[in-house]
This record gives sequence, C-alpha cells and structure tokens, in this order.
Amino acid sequence: MTIYTVYYIVCTVHYMTQGTNNPAGNDSLLENLRLELRRGCLVLAVLAELRTEQYGYTLRKGLADRGLAVDEGTLYPLLRRLESQGLLASEWREEDKRNKRFYKISRDGKLVLKQLLAEWQGIGKSLDEIFKESSHGSH
Repeated sequence: MTIYTVYYIVCTVHYMTQGTNNPAGNDSLLENLRLELRRGCLVLAVLAELRTEQYGYTLRKGLADRGLAVDEGTLYPLLRRLESQGLLASEWREEDKRNKRFYKISRDGKLVLKQLLAEWQGIGKSLDEIFKESSHGSH
C-alpha cells in the first residue's frame, strides 16, 4: 500500500461522505471524527508540500488541487506553529510588488517528515491487514 492510498483512505473520506446521512443519526460525531483524521494528515501534507518553497496562497491552492482543501484560519496558524517548532523556515520577500511570506521545510522538518512518512506507511500496512481480514469475514 502506498502512502497515497493511505492518504486517500484517511483524508478524502471527508469529501466522499459530504451530504450523506450518517446511519447512526449522529452527524456531529462523524464530523468530529473526520476533523481528527484531517488534523493528522494535514501536518504531513504541509511538510511534504513545502519541500518546495511556496507562499501561503500557493500552498493552500496546491493542497486544494490535490483534494485537501484547507481554510486560511487553519493553514496560517499551522504554518506559524510548525515554524515555531523548527520544522519550517520562512522569509518575507517582495514579489509582484507585494510582500509575501515564503515557507520551506527546514533540515529538522525534513528529518521529522521522513520519520512521519515511515510511521504513516506502517499505519497504512496495519490498516490494510485489518481491512483485508474484515473483508474476508474474520475478526
């Protein structure tokens, strides 16, 4: 199972189930669980996207283009937090006669990303096994 398959299962389930009724009748519970899943994959996605320097708008657009829409009120606090943790570096530069803050993953961020990716892949393998067992009727 590739990391992209895990990403699809965990992160895009939010979009696939939009507008459907929760059979248990507890839409707020489902929404809270979706948000928990998204929070976990968002850090990983942002670090991976910032292997190439970008400013906030292009990062947000790139994530949305890949099926992971993030509002500004979530993205910018996350970027500040990751930078304060030493996982990102940023600098202000003028581009198109406007000052923009450009972000890029730091050396420590690259190490953490590598570790998180390994963890993510391990979780994916475990989920594959669990789902495979579940689909064969064993428990």
